Amino acid sequence: MTVIFIRTFIIFVALVIVMRLMGKRQIGEMQPFEFIVTLIVADLACVPMADVSIPLVYGLVAVFTLFILHQLLSLLERSGDVAKRIISGKPSIVINKDGVDFKELKKNNMDVEDLIESMRAAGYFSLDDVDYALFESNGKLSAFKSCSESEKGSSLPVLIVNEGKTVERNLPVIKTEKPGLNEFLESNGTTEKSVEVMTVDGNGRVYLKEKNEKFRILQFPLGDGVKW
Repeated sequence: MTVIFIRTFIIFVALVIVMRLMGKRQIGEMQPFEFIVTLIVADLACVPMADVSIPLVYGLVAVFTLFILHQLLSLLERSGDVAKRIISGKPSIVINKDGVDFKELKKNNMDVEDLIESMRAAGYFSLDDVDYALFESNGKLSAFKSCSESEKGSSLPVLIVNEGKTVERNLPVIKTEKPGLNEFLESNGTTEKSVEVMTVDGNGRVYLKEKNEKFRILQFPLGDGVKW
């Protein structure tokens, strides 16, 4: 018992020293290689703490080796823009003046639902609440607020069309069936397959983004009493 206590204390002190030397980034703001180093360090620290058959120095050597690798990668990252992009990646603009950029979303293995979730976490509830939005290389969403945001409704938009497919679970929310949706799209000169993303809020305000086109703001004819 005493041996395990002492080993745990030593490893804990070593980890505190290493993490302080690595810098003050929060876990959610780490670059990819920093997150990997943190995961491996945590795993390496557990083994020598609990298994007395493993020499304590093995764990300490592994932890400090990772620290040295971290410092080398950090130094290489700061050596130039090319190295930084290779090691940590680069910011990705997923919303611009034309609307959602699906090519950038796919490069980041994301879809529009992931984007909407990230925007809600950042305090934006409609895709046109921002003129620009980008995912930083650490995965954090940054956004430039739209100037016309004050003119928008206060209800939460629901996703109706996602990359050419109707999100049928949301049609009951707007009290509409697929033929009614198709009729609305045709009346506005488009089709379901041509639409990359379409949302509707409780006031009938539509965000519509077609392939290779700038997004449009339309009005959906909600039935009487349909509002949320």
